[in-house]
Amino acid sequence: MKLTLSSNRRHFLMDGKPFFWLGDTAWLLFQKLSFEEALVYLDNRAAKGFTVIQATLVHTAQYTNPAGSPALLEDDFARPNPDSDESSYWPQVRRIVDAAAARGMMMALLPSWGCFVKNGQLHGEKIDRYTDFLAATFGGCENVLWLVGGDVRGSAAPEEFHRLGCCLRQKCPQHLIGYHPFGRCSSSMWFHDASWLDFNMFQSGHRRYDQVKLNTWDDRIAAETCYGEDNYRYVQHDYALSPTKPVLDGEPSYERIPQGLHDPSQPYWQDSDIRRYAYWSLLAGACGFTYGSNAIMQFWRGVEEGSYGVRETWQDALHNPGSMQMTHVRSLMEAIAWQDGVPAQDCLVDNSGEKYDYNLALLTPRALCIYTHTGKPFAVNTTLLPAPLYGWWFDPVSGGRSCFGPVHCEARVLFTPPDRHSAPNDWVLLLTPEASL
Repeated sequence: MKLTLSSNRRHFLMDGKPFFWLGDTAWLLFQKLSFEEALVYLDNRAAKGFTVIQATLVHTAQYTNPAGSPALLEDDFARPNPDSDESSYWPQVRRIVDAAAARGMMMALLPSWGCFVKNGQLHGEKIDRYTDFLAATFGGCENVLWLVGGDVRGSAAPEEFHRLGCCLRQKCPQHLIGYHPFGRCSSSMWFHDASWLDFNMFQSGHRRYDQVKLNTWDDRIAAETCYGEDNYRYVQHDYALSPTKPVLDGEPSYERIPQGLHDPSQPYWQDSDIRRYAYWSLLAGACGFTYGSNAIMQFWRGVEEGSYGVRETWQDALHNPGSMQMTHVRSLMEAIAWQDGVPAQDCLVDNSGEKYDYNLALLTPRALCIYTHTGKPFAVNTTLLPAPLYGWWFDPVSGGRSCFGPVHCEARVLFTPPDRHSAPNDWVLLLTPEASL
């Protein structure tokens, strides 16, 4: 399992073949689950086609694993727990990482949650010593990549984050490195030109269009980009940067978390919202997508106090519809060879809708792929595509696809999606050069 960048630096390769990043946020995996429980979680995600698990090695919520073994001695990053028993903290982490590898999944590991760097607990020579330990523990793991940051602005401690990235690059040269930023931010805002940053990750976050200012601790500041729910705009911004680097949404709204994050009286994000974030970002040129579930990111058991209005256990949340629909996202992207695609907004005629009425298009050698969230009729300039053309409707809920026959090459062809008789009536249109896909 060797993960590298493609020659055009737009996506990843696994052992030389296109690799679709389908991630899951499992921040507290190592702190909350026993090894046996971790296997249940990994088996579930592997069966759905997830390829990357994002998890934090040292998190603020809990410093120990379920057996009570601490990650650090006296909370000192320069003194990781040396216990070697398999139930001890680091041996168990390594066992979980190896179990993910056996299931063909990468582990995107955060050395720590970002606040530890921000508050000075992980800084200077402690970074040097801690990364020595990380390299000795995980340097031989081919299924590891690193995420510096951890829900924090790079401007909070830029020199220390840069030092952490440089140390990981020097000591783990075989591993790719990204940065997980604060909500409504991208790693490109601070580190795009850094030699240690292999790809850009943004966090489109958990707010609605009308929730720019909530008078909460995580309100936006002038340096943030606030695109509301338009996560594709982060992709479009980073896609145009030089040097070219892959980009993806590493934390959109979680399934079944309150809109705006803090107030459980607000509506909760649902699977339809997650589908929209996935297709919007991918058809804008992203190299992959990360799904998230409120209950799973914190592995809530239902007996302890939960966060962010969580209402279900992680065991129940394993079966949420959004996670099942991610299987269809990956299947479709691989079927159309998304890695060879380019954004194709010019194929859409009068695509002037805003917010949920905005459509995205990606053109690959196998298909023109268009996502509509509302199911309203839309027009395509099919003269920009080679004839003959065949049309398909792909259902992002069920994963089913249905061919409706030849399509004329005209400057304006109107397409009306099927009626699913439920809202949102989102669909994917595929225009292909052959009557098979």
